[in-house]
Amino acid sequence: MATFAVVIQGAPYSSQAAHSALLFCEAVLASGHRLQRLFFWQDGVHNASALCTPPQDERNLPRAWQQLISDHGIDAVVCVASALRRGIVDAQEAKRYELNASNLLPGFVLGGLGQLVDAHLQADRLVTFAP
Repeated sequence: MATFAVVIQGAPYSSQAAHSALLFCEAVLASGHRLQRLFFWQDGVHNASALCTPPQDERNLPRAWQQLISDHGIDAVVCVASALRRGIVDAQEAKRYELNASNLLPGFVLGGLGQLVDAHLQADRLVTFAP
């Protein structure tokens, strides 16, 4: 059994990166392997937005990620620097910056690049999905 850390750098619907990463993670888990951590970075932070609303005939990638994270107890870290630049905030950051609302989906947490380095050290393989 191998342990994987996965970096997602693509926003949902603007490239194939996020969807390919999701399919990869589902296959990893179905094969009996383990996901050490998901790290959403750069435009990939949009996968953690509660405000994404695709047409009904498309898979809602943020909700699919959220379901995967919840079903398997996966550590899902969203790069805080990338998220703030793109308007993705949790309740704590919304309060800190005096914003009216937060939009980080439950199950995701804001964190830093140190958590990416830690995931790389702990996992057997680091796989990156970039646009």
